[in-house]
Amino acid sequence: MILSHRIQLDPTFKQRSYFSRACGTARMVWNHALAEWNRQHKAGGKPSGIKLKKEFNAIKYQSYPWLKSIHRDAHSQPFSALQTAFTRFFHKKSKRPKFKSRGKCRDSFYAANDQFRFEGQRVRLPLVGCIRMRESLRFNGKIIGATVSRTADRWFIAIQVEITDHKPVSKPESTVGVDLGVKTLATLSTGELVENKRPLQGFMKRLVRCSRRLSRSRKGSRRSEKTKRRLQRIHDNIANIRKDITHKLTTQLCKEYTCVVIEDLSVKEMLGNRRLSRSISDVSFGEIRRQIHYKSKLHSCDLVVVDRWFPSSKTCSSCGNVKQDLKLSDRTYLCDSCGLVLDRDFNAALNLRAAGLAEHARGPEGSGCSHKAITKPCRVESRTKPCQHLGTI
Repeated sequence: MILSHRIQLDPTFKQRSYFSRACGTARMVWNHALAEWNRQHKAGGKPSGIKLKKEFNAIKYQSYPWLKSIHRDAHSQPFSALQTAFTRFFHKKSKRPKFKSRGKCRDSFYAANDQFRFEGQRVRLPLVGCIRMRESLRFNGKIIGATVSRTADRWFIAIQVEITDHKPVSKPESTVGVDLGVKTLATLSTGELVENKRPLQGFMKRLVRCSRRLSRSRKGSRRSEKTKRRLQRIHDNIANIRKDITHKLTTQLCKEYTCVVIEDLSVKEMLGNRRLSRSISDVSFGEIRRQIHYKSKLHSCDLVVVDRWFPSSKTCSSCGNVKQDLKLSDRTYLCDSCGLVLDRDFNAALNLRAAGLAEHARGPEGSGCSHKAITKPCRVESRTKPCQHLGTI
C-alpha cells in the first residue's frame, strides 16, 4: 500500500527562489511536451512520453542552457506525468491534458528517492541542501519519491512511502451506517451526529472582498501580487478546515468499526441543483469516501458501498415500507404503515446499516444485497483485498 505524507517546509529565501525556478521549469517542460504530443498526433504519428523525453534531452542544453542550474528530476518527470495523463484520458478516467499557465496551476516539481535523504527533522534535497520540516516522517517503509509543492505562500513536501509490514488490527465486530448530508455532515446509525462547520460560508465575506480587490487592481502590479497571495491564503484556510473535519471523521469511523456502510452518491448530478451546489461542494462527499477507502486498509475495516438508487431515506427502518412521496424538505420521516416517527437522516443511516449487514454477510464475492429495494448489487471492499491507492495524510 502506498501512502503520501505531506509535511510543511521552512525554506530560506534562497531555497524559495530555487523552488520557484524548479516549478517554472517543470511547467515549461510540460507545456513543451504537450505541444509536441499534439503536433505529432495531428501529423499521424504515435507519440509517447519516452520518445518525447529522448527528443528533448538531445536539444535541452542547446535550446535552454539555464536548465543546468535545475536538477534533472524537475525536467524529466513531466514526460512520465504526461504519459499517465493521456493514459487516463484514453481510458475515459479524466479529461484531456491542458497547458499550464503561471499562477493558475499547482506549482510543484518531483524528486526521485535516490536524490534526497532525511537527517532527523530535516530533508536534504539536491542543489539546495538541508531544509527544516515542521514534523518528522510518520511512516516506515520504502520511500518511492517526493513532490515539492507550493500552496499560497507556503512550501510542502509530499513523501510517497510503500508500506509492506501492515498488520491487521483486532477489534470487536461492529457495523455502522453513515448518511452524509448538507445540514449535518454525517448521521451515524448509532445516533451520533457530526456537525457541518461550513468553512466556505464562514469565509465568504472575506473571500468576496478580497476577490473584488484583486479584480480592481492593475494586473502585474505589486499590489495585485500581494492581493493574490492573500486570496490564496483564504482559500488555503478553507481547505485546511475542510481537511481537518474529513480526516477526523474518517479516522474515527475506520478505527472504531469493523464495517462502514455508505451510499454511492453521484456528486456530479447533485451539483446540478443550483440552490445546493455550493453547500454540496463545501461538504466534500467524494473526499470522505476516498479517505475511508484507503484508511479502511490501515485499520482492518470493511467498506460497503450501497447502490445510489437504494431508497435509504424513503424506506421505513422498522417495517420496510417505502414512502414514495417523501420530499427533500421533509426532515422528519413519518411511516404511513406502522406510524414510526424518526429523523430522516437517522432513518437513512439505519437502513444503510441493515443493507450493509445483509451484503457483508455474503462477503466480497456475494452476488448482491438481499434487500428487495436494491436494484443493483452493493460493492464490498474487504480489508483483506490488496490496495494500491495513494492516500494523503
